[in-house]
Amino acid sequence: MARQQTTPEQHSVRLLKVGEQVRHVISEILTRQQVHDDTLSGHSVSVTEVRMTPDLRQATVYVKPLLGEDEEVVLKALRTNTAYFQKEVAQRLKLKFAAKIRFRTDETFDEASRIDALLNDPRVRRDLDQDAAEQPDTEPSDED
Repeated sequence: MARQQTTPEQHSVRLLKVGEQVRHVISEILTRQQVHDDTLSGHSVSVTEVRMTPDLRQATVYVKPLLGEDEEVVLKALRTNTAYFQKEVAQRLKLKFAAKIRFRTDETFDEASRIDALLNDPRVRRDLDQDAAEQPDTEPSDED
């Protein structure tokens, strides 16, 4: 029996779907405090994104503790309980292979804050206002 060929678009959609399912499972575990860990029970943790490798054997889970408090402590607790998360994800999603989970801190919120601060800097705002003033308000007409 011939194996069905998948297009790159179908492959990437599958990666996104599985990643989203993994994110939901881990979020549910954390929300219901099913991990018996005092650190994780004492913190609200958001799972912002899960990126799967093309073979679905590895999942990088990006997390952010509420208000960014105790990031390193929470990350250490998550990494300590990685085996539990892997087992639960494999059981709940009925995947062929249990994905190896790696937890990482989500830096996108920090990066967005940094960019926002840069754009609100008086020197940058002055340059942006100056560029806007130099732009003509109307398009040149072809009648000239």
